[in-house]
Amino acid sequence: MPRRVMFGEVVSDKGNKTVVVEIERTFLHPLLKKTVRRSKRYQAHDEANAYKVGEKVEIRECPPKSKTKRWEVVGRAGA
Repeated sequence: MPRRVMFGEVVSDKGNKTVVVEIERTFLHPLLKKTVRRSKRYQAHDEANAYKVGEKVEIRECPPKSKTKRWEVVGRAGA
């Protein structure tokens, strides 16, 4: 089964080897027919502590690294 890949922005890099990435998605509301924005935060593994707040990154699903980390940073988005 392929690993899921998502793109988002780093909103926190305070943890050691961990970044928090916020993913924003838009969809059409089924009843109101209005575009709605929703965001969700994922903790991702960053082995080298290379990514800083504000950077656009690509994350992919991985086996659990800790209690809350199930994602790892692949690289900068668009690179």
